[in-house]
Amino acid sequence: MASRALNDEEVLSEMNKMVAFIKQEALEKAREIKVKADEEFAIEKAKLVRQEQQAIDAQFEKKRKAAEVAQKIAQSTITNKSRLKLLHKREEILQQIFQAVREPGSPLYETNNYVQFLQGIITESFLFILEPSVTIYSRKSDVEVVKKAAEGAVKGYKNISGRDVSFEVVGSIADDAQGGVKLTSGTGRITLDNTMEERLRLLEDQMLPEIRANLFGKNPNRKFYT
Repeated sequence: MASRALNDEEVLSEMNKMVAFIKQEALEKAREIKVKADEEFAIEKAKLVRQEQQAIDAQFEKKRKAAEVAQKIAQSTITNKSRLKLLHKREEILQQIFQAVREPGSPLYETNNYVQFLQGIITESFLFILEPSVTIYSRKSDVEVVKKAAEGAVKGYKNISGRDVSFEVVGSIADDAQGGVKLTSGTGRITLDNTMEERLRLLEDQMLPEIRANLFGKNPNRKFYT
């Protein structure tokens, strides 16, 4: 049976069907594209958010470490300043103690034991120098006292060493000194300072570690003690 030609209404109906089909296909394709675009957008957005978060975390960590370093430096600075202030204060206390010894209210030369003290240090000096003659230098106001003490020292030196020694006393030390004597051998090659100031200086050097320990306790940073 031969097919017949479509009339205008049938052609229009077929065209409408085709348009509807194409439109439906287009809508489905558009939905697919939109879904895919939304997925890609979500993935890219998550990636960008993650990268930005990592950058923020890295920046925060950098600032945190810098803040920790700054805090440690500040704490160290405060600790060092406090330690220096403490050491300075301790040194002031030690100097006050030594100053009180250097300038006592009642100097030794004003006490009854001064002659005995002089005799002891002059005997000690004779034994150190071991020369047949010496010159003894004293405070100007101590010349007679020193002569008396030296005479006793000569006897003590003789008993200990079996030697004789002659002496001359010269009052060349200022009267504002704390006392004691200086000696030189007859040849001038040996000099011995046995003044109170020198004896105190030596005593300070020797006793300083012990005085520090008694006043402030042992240094926890020190491992060895002589």
